[in-house]
Amino acid sequence: MTTRINQPAFSPSGDPELLPLAECAILLRPGDDVAVTTRELSAGVRLLTAERELVLAGDVPRGHKLALRALTAGSAVHKYGQSIGRATADIAAGAHVHTHNLGMDDTDRASGFGTALTKQPAPSEPSRTFQGYHRANGRVGTRNFVGVLTSVNCSASSAMMIADLFRGMALDAFPNVDGVVALTHQSGCGLVSGSEGADMLVRTLRGYARHPNFGGLLVLGLGCEMVPVQSLVDGLDLPADTIVHTLTIQDTGGVRATVRTGVEIIGQMLPVLDGRRRAPAPIGELVLGLNCGGSDGYSGITANPALGRASDRLVAAGGTSILAETPEIFGAEGLLTRRAVSQDVGRRLLERIAWWQEYARAGGGTLDNNPSPGNKAGGLTTILEKSLGAVAKAGQADLCAVYDYAEQVTQRGLVFMDTPGYDPVSVTGIVAGGATVVAFTTGRGSVFGCRPTPSIKLATNTAMYQAMAQDMDINCGRIVDGTAGLTQVGDEIFEAIIAVASGQATVSEELDIGQEEFIPWQLGTVT
Repeated sequence: MTTRINQPAFSPSGDPELLPLAECAILLRPGDDVAVTTRELSAGVRLLTAERELVLAGDVPRGHKLALRALTAGSAVHKYGQSIGRATADIAAGAHVHTHNLGMDDTDRASGFGTALTKQPAPSEPSRTFQGYHRANGRVGTRNFVGVLTSVNCSASSAMMIADLFRGMALDAFPNVDGVVALTHQSGCGLVSGSEGADMLVRTLRGYARHPNFGGLLVLGLGCEMVPVQSLVDGLDLPADTIVHTLTIQDTGGVRATVRTGVEIIGQMLPVLDGRRRAPAPIGELVLGLNCGGSDGYSGITANPALGRASDRLVAAGGTSILAETPEIFGAEGLLTRRAVSQDVGRRLLERIAWWQEYARAGGGTLDNNPSPGNKAGGLTTILEKSLGAVAKAGQADLCAVYDYAEQVTQRGLVFMDTPGYDPVSVTGIVAGGATVVAFTTGRGSVFGCRPTPSIKLATNTAMYQAMAQDMDINCGRIVDGTAGLTQVGDEIFEAIIAVASGQATVSEELDIGQEEFIPWQLGTVT
C-alpha cells in the first residue's frame, strides 16, 4: 500500500488543518489574483489568506498557481502586479489556475518611453577587479582559447578532427590555454548572397572571430563555398596579438592533409598563447549575457530577480549586461520601453517585437505558442507570465540600446539583443556580440554550456538543484525555502561572475560542454 505525500493534515475533529497561506504559497504582489505554491497541495486542504479561508477543490502541483479569489470568465488574472492572461472559464477561489482555465490577454502593454528611468546608485564598495586576458585592442577576455572557425558545414568534420586531437592530456604542457574549440555549423553554402540570412551568418562568425576569449584562430573552409574563408577575417580589425591562420581543404590537399596541417599550425600557436597571463582589470570591462532555459513557476521569483540584482551591480560599476530572447519578453515589453533612455531605443524594441509577430504568423503560429511543455509542467501558463519573470533578469537598470542578432555590442549598461528563445541559438548570438560571461537560469534543469564563454548555471528551485547538483552552480531555490534572501543570492551570483571571469571553472566547463552548442540562427532562403 502506498501513502500519498502532502495529504492534508487533519485536526482532532477530523477536519483538514487550517494552514496559513505563507506556509505553502507565495504572494508576489499585494492585490495579485494568484499565489505560487511552494509544495504540492492536495484537494481538501484549507488555507487562510488575508481575505478569506480557501478550501482546495482539487490538487495543485508545486510551483503552480492557486486562485486567491473567484474570477469570472474573461477577467484579467494578475501576478507580479501585472496581467498574465484572461480567465477562459469561471475560476473558483482555491482552484488550480493553469492552461485549462487561463488564456492569452491581447491588451497592448507598451505605452510610454522612458517614463520609468532609474539612476543606478554608485557602488558603495571599492572598485572591483577581475583577473582577465588583456588583448591588444583594449578588450579583456575571461578565457584563452584557440578557435577552429568553419566557414561552411563542409569543413565541419575536419575542424572536429583537429580539435579532438587537443583534448585530454594534449594541453597539459600549456596550462594557460583553456582549450581548442571547433565552431561548426549547418550552413555556409546554398545561401542567397546579401540576404538577411547570409548576412546574419557572416556577422555571427565574424563576431566569434573577434571575441576576446580567443587568443588564436584557425579559419577553415572547403574552398568553393558561398561564404569564403577570407571574408570572415578581412577588414575585421582583429587585435594585433590574435594569431590567425586560414586553410581550405581543397587547396591543402584533402581532409587528411588539412587535419595534419591544422594540428601543426595550432601546435605552433600553443607556446605563444601559453605565455600570456591574467592581469587585473576593472569589472566594468565585463560583458554579461543573460539567458534562461527550462523555466518554471519559480524562475521569476528566485533566480531571475536575483540575477537582476547582480546585473544591476555590474551595470553600476560600468559593465554591460545583454538581455535577449525576444519571443520571451513579449507581453512584458512595456516594462522595458518605459526604461528606454530614448524614444529611438524604445521604438527599436517594439519594431523587433512586431517583426517576431509577423514571423510567427508566417509560420502558422503566434508568440503565445512559446511556453514549452516543460515550462507548462513547471507551472507557467502563458507567454505573458513567462515574459514577466524573464525580464526580471534585467534588474532595474535603464535600457540603453537594442541590437540585431550577433551584432557587436559597444554600448555599456543594460542592452537588448534580438534573438530567438531557443537557448543555443540565443546564446550563440549573445556571445558573438561580445559576452565574456553568461549567467543561465533554469528551473527544469538545462545542462547548457557555451564555449569559449563560461556559463554559470542558476537553479530556480531546490528540488531540481539537489537532483542535478553536479550540473548546477548556484541554488537560488533557497529564496523560496526561506534559507536565503534575494539580496544574499544576488550578491552570491555577482561574486560568482567575478570568480568565473577570473578563471574559476563552471560545472559545464568541468564537463567540457559548450562546443556543440554553437548554433547560429538560420534565417531565410536556402537554394
